Amino acid sequence: MMATISGKSASHGTVRTAIRGGIAFAMALLCGALFSSALAAPGQSAKMAKASPSLAAPDKSYGVKSAPIKMEVYSDYQCPHCREFYDEALTRVIREYVSAGKVYLVHHDFPLAGHKYSGEAARWANACAEVGQFDAAEAALYDHQDQWGADGDIGKYIAASMPVSDFNRVQAIMKGSAMPAPQATVASLDPMAGVQHPCSMDPYIVQDIKAGYQIGAPGTPDFVITYKGQSLKPIYSSVSWPVLKQLFDTLLKQ
Repeated sequence: MMATISGKSASHGTVRTAIRGGIAFAMALLCGALFSSALAAPGQSAKMAKASPSLAAPDKSYGVKSAPIKMEVYSDYQCPHCREFYDEALTRVIREYVSAGKVYLVHHDFPLAGHKYSGEAARWANACAEVGQFDAAEAALYDHQDQWGADGDIGKYIAASMPVSDFNRVQAIMKGSAMPAPQATVASLDPMAGVQHPCSMDPYIVQDIKAGYQIGAPGTPDFVITYKGQSLKPIYSSVSWPVLKQLFDTLLKQ
C-alpha cells in the first residue's frame, strides 16, 4: 500500500504483488524498470537541472556524497507506509551500506495534505537538521508516529530524543510558527497556500515538495537512485529490504 497525494491509499499494483509473490521475480521487475530508463535518464537529469537554484537546506542526509550510489527518498512522517519503509529497509541501508561508504541516503520532505500534522512534522525535522540532530528526529518521528499523529504534540518526542541544549535551539527555530504548515496538494498549487504563521524552515520544505513534483511523485514513499552520476527511473512505492539489497549489490558489481 502507498499513501497518495490526496491522502487516500492505493495499491502498489504489480510491484507490490511481485514482491509478495517472490523476491526473484520482484528483483527482475524492479531492475527492468530501472535499467530500461538508463538511456533516457540524461535527458531527465538535464530537465531537472533547469529547475530553480537550490537553497542551502539543512542536512537531512546519511553518509558521504562520494558514495557510488545516491538514494533520494521522498517521504511523509505521518505516512504509515513511509514508517514501514524506514523501519524495515532504510535503517538497514544506513547500517549496512551507508556506514560502508557505498550509499549516500538523502531525505526529501513530501508532507501530504491528507495527513493533518505532516507539514508540522517536516518543520520539526528540518529544525533538528539545522542543529545536527536530523537522525535523532527522524527516528523519534517514526517511532512515535501513532502518538503525535493523534494529537499533534510532536515537540515532546523530539525533546526526548536529544540533549536539552540542542532541543532549546530547535525550539528557538520553531518559535512563532503555527499550523498550518506547507503540504503537497497538487503541483499547480502553492504549498504555502493558507500558511499564515510561517517557520524559517518552510522554504526548504517547499523546495522538497517541488522536487517531488518534478519526479512525478504520486504520494509517498518514492525514491530515486543515482549510480555513478546516472539517475535511474523513480520508484513510486516502497520495496522490501531483500529486493533493495539485491539491487544495490547488482549495481556495485558493475
